[in-house]
Amino acid sequence: MTIAPAPDSPRAARTPAAALPTADRVLAVVARPGQESEELGGLLYAFRSAGASLSLLCLTRGEASPRNSTGARLEAIRPWELQLAAAVLGIAGLTVGNYPDGRLHRQPMTELADRIHRAIRQHRADLLLIIGPETGGRDDIAIAFAARAGAARAGVPVVARTRPGARGAWTIDLGSDAATARAVQKSAAGAHASQSEALPAVLHRLDLLDGREPLRWLLLPRSVPAQGEVKLLRAGLEDP
Repeated sequence: MTIAPAPDSPRAARTPAAALPTADRVLAVVARPGQESEELGGLLYAFRSAGASLSLLCLTRGEASPRNSTGARLEAIRPWELQLAAAVLGIAGLTVGNYPDGRLHRQPMTELADRIHRAIRQHRADLLLIIGPETGGRDDIAIAFAARAGAARAGVPVVARTRPGARGAWTIDLGSDAATARAVQKSAAGAHASQSEALPAVLHRLDLLDGREPLRWLLLPRSVPAQGEVKLLRAGLEDP
């Protein structure tokens, strides 16, 4: 697996297209429990294998899921399942928010951006990892806008897992680590017992991925706006 230099490094322009960005402390931000495993698990394994410490901010408790194989209240059981999955993935720091599941897109974007900015400072993250807005739902789109704004204030780049062929995307190959990475990812997904009905479909989709993970930049350090531009961005995020 190829490791890229930091995007503001003099070597960045010569980085191979299939490289994994370098980072010492990666903060992943997701809308609900399960996404850290199903969507980001392979990349989190790759970053951890490259020596980065991992932290996770999950903004909701996942209570809006239509599935529940346990009978327990989802808002109580899903954060516990997330802790188990985080342990499998090697995530050292975990924060679960109390925003309403399925309604992040209705929250003030500046509030979400502030929450993400606080998490960046708390975990001293030097890279943000999210789900690309082109691949998710309305809550994932809200997170993408908020993550970009919060990271811009902190001077931290944002990279997103996207779909193959997306504009600006490149694909990393997990190489000889692919089988182990997928096994860890599947184990983490299996920790979400309340969602076990969906697990066969999740495992099938992961099998189809093989060792490939598509990425694209949402924000580079050299693209961080000046303070005045940050204010304009914050204002723009509040527009309907």
